[in-house]
Amino acid sequence: MASSRFAIALIGRHLKTKATSSGSNASLLSLSSRTTMRSLATIIPGIGKGKTSTGLVGIPVDHDAPQKIIDKNQALLDRIRSSDMPPDAGYYEMIEAMANYRIKIATQYFDDPEKIEEECRCGQVEELVMQADDEMTLLNFYLEKRIWELIEDNVPIYIDPEHPSVKATEYLRKMEGEGAAGGKTE
Repeated sequence: MASSRFAIALIGRHLKTKATSSGSNASLLSLSSRTTMRSLATIIPGIGKGKTSTGLVGIPVDHDAPQKIIDKNQALLDRIRSSDMPPDAGYYEMIEAMANYRIKIATQYFDDPEKIEEECRCGQVEELVMQADDEMTLLNFYLEKRIWELIEDNVPIYIDPEHPSVKATEYLRKMEGEGAAGGKTE
């Protein structure tokens, strides 16, 4: 960022020198240079419009991501609402809740991508755009195959008491009980 400021300063000086020597619009150019420098001063390296890298291979910075989040999530809502999937289907409810929340957050913090990321807790704004694209692909597949019709309402859940995850959960509960009581519980 420092090198780009230096380059802008050099170009500004060069243009100002040319304008002064030719006697034309020097004050206008000077005002323009100050305006440019002032607007650059509000750009913070690595944040918002000053973000130069996502740090993720293959995912470029997208300064229009908040608007894309709004548009793509609205497209998800439009698609699911125009479908014949019943509104009480679990996937319908999940998509509606997620899309409405992301639209609300992106609208509320439109000029603060970092706040959008913090509130959504699902990655960077560029990833949120990609997630909306992926969700649209999945939604189209879901609608095409009518998967909601294949899901039973009351699916029995079986728990194997000997499964290692069950034993680990029981062990952790026991340890939490000991910690809360300040000693061993029987």
